[in-house]
Amino acid sequence: MSAALLPYQPDGRVAVAAFQTHLLATQRAGLMNAVNMDTGYVNLLSNDEKREVLKWTREALGSGVKFVAGAYIENEEGDVVPLYRRQLDEIVNSGGVPIIFQTARLHGKSPAQTAAAYQEICRGYEHVLGFELGRMFAPNGEIFEDETVRRLMDIPEMKGMKHSSLDRIVELRRLALRDSRRPDFRIYTGNDLGINMIEYGSDYLLGLATFTPEKFAERDRLWESGDPAYFALSDQLQYLGNVAFRDPVPAYKHSAAVFLHLCGRIPSDLTHPNSPKRPLWEAEMLQDCARRLEIR
Repeated sequence: MSAALLPYQPDGRVAVAAFQTHLLATQRAGLMNAVNMDTGYVNLLSNDEKREVLKWTREALGSGVKFVAGAYIENEEGDVVPLYRRQLDEIVNSGGVPIIFQTARLHGKSPAQTAAAYQEICRGYEHVLGFELGRMFAPNGEIFEDETVRRLMDIPEMKGMKHSSLDRIVELRRLALRDSRRPDFRIYTGNDLGINMIEYGSDYLLGLATFTPEKFAERDRLWESGDPAYFALSDQLQYLGNVAFRDPVPAYKHSAAVFLHLCGRIPSDLTHPNSPKRPLWEAEMLQDCARRLEIR
């Protein structure tokens, strides 16, 4: 899965046509799109703007094509469970699979309390994904206690979880728990600094994949077929990830905009006005990344 960047036009409006074209290109490459994610500024969008993204996504992909979309409530007041369920309803009604962004309102709760809240949030839905988001990405994020993850895996509606600690050791613990407790449960690595976690049993939902979905799809095919060319391409993609996801990590979205603009895929390198920015020389670094990947 690829967490889609939301691009902007030079005048500061959302570049809707470029967004939809990029979603289509990602789908055609063989990756599933994930919208209203951290990469798509979900924490900075209003509920109306998030609904617009769902509408644009549905229009672009057409009827019946699955996508993932974030359920984010941090900017809203009210009880956690009904707030999440309203957003899950909107996502499901758009044909999407919801992924639950964490809320600071559940920070400090016991594993039993957290799992009980998630059980109520997910109750009755066909397919929901969880999310562990390290606080280097956003302050509402949390890396769960192992017991919390164990309890979340017991929720039948929850089919998998994106893990974004940027820590291989923690992710390996998640994989070991998955293998012993619920083998059909998916662990989607969100480690853009360790994209070879697929070699250890993770799937992926990466913001890095939106930079070049075709190269990620090529990497996946090489890995599946056992082609040794996989290693060189994986290394070049990881180099791009190391550049783009350096501190401050949230500025990777500006790196994505610069890279996609350099590649002629979006009309500007502008980001959401409240998103952190990279320095003026970012384009020079990313041109080298594109050259290594033989993109330009």
